[in-house]
Amino acid sequence: MKNRLRWWSGLGIIFILLLGLVWACAPAPAEEPAPLAEGPSFPIEVTDQAGRVVRVDKMPEKIVSLAPSNTEIVYALGLEDRLVGVTEYCDYPEAAKEKPKIGGYSSVDVEKVVEIQPDLILAANIHKKEVIPRLEELGLTVLTLDPKTIDQVLEAINLAGRVTGKVEEASALTAEMEARIKAVTDKTETIPEAERPRVFYILWHDPLRTVSAESRIHELIIKAGGINIASDLEGGYPTISLEAVIMANPEVIIAGSGHGSGKDAPFQFAMTEPRLAEVEARKQGRVYEIDANLTSRPGPRIVDGLEQMAQFIHPELF
Repeated sequence: MKNRLRWWSGLGIIFILLLGLVWACAPAPAEEPAPLAEGPSFPIEVTDQAGRVVRVDKMPEKIVSLAPSNTEIVYALGLEDRLVGVTEYCDYPEAAKEKPKIGGYSSVDVEKVVEIQPDLILAANIHKKEVIPRLEELGLTVLTLDPKTIDQVLEAINLAGRVTGKVEEASALTAEMEARIKAVTDKTETIPEAERPRVFYILWHDPLRTVSAESRIHELIIKAGGINIASDLEGGYPTISLEAVIMANPEVIIAGSGHGSGKDAPFQFAMTEPRLAEVEARKQGRVYEIDANLTSRPGPRIVDGLEQMAQFIHPELF
């Protein structure tokens, strides 16, 4: 009896060993493929920067931009092939000048926009009262980008990325912009008030127009380590008397330059106006010219504007 049990036990062990060999030699089961990354899901609803809920039914294939800053965002996100209409003032990058025109910035030709039949129109604050309602009455989808601060410029880029299927591209772009902004503010945010130069920014010279604390350019001055001499004035872009400028005695003057025959007129005024001869900025040779598009347009190049202003205001740091 004992011998029989031993025989059956040995047979069981042999069977288990053989089964193990079969398992070891069998091909490993194929791994399940990783799930594909999900693309943007349409239709989607977003709240634009005018506080409007906007529904985008499908991935936009034809985009119209009603503002130069929006056009710059479109190009920065790699959407230039889908851009089918821009304003006469959309001049950056150079290729934007070749796109079909739908009128001016404040004078949009609605009929031309309708002829194009875009899937998405990127508008601005100036279009809220008349242009946007007319376009929506005609069944067109309009998204308003209206950033009032630098943080909201980043939000505008991410919002544009979301409604065009460029979420990752927008995230990468804004992350790069944030890093560059931080590289400036890391050096300037601890500068004591007494060591921050008084800055006068000239938008235009006749009448003399500057920026108050309500503007993005004021924010650039602060982040660049300066003090805006016109911060207390009312309105984002107020006029200022020459006497008030002389009394404030700015240590740095920055003049925005534009386009056309009078593009450097503010800079020439700052350099040659006799009554400014005794202010510190003129005496120390600290009058600078900057491309106004870098500071005024709420798009990706606003960081370029910040970096240039930081160099003007604190050349010892940058």
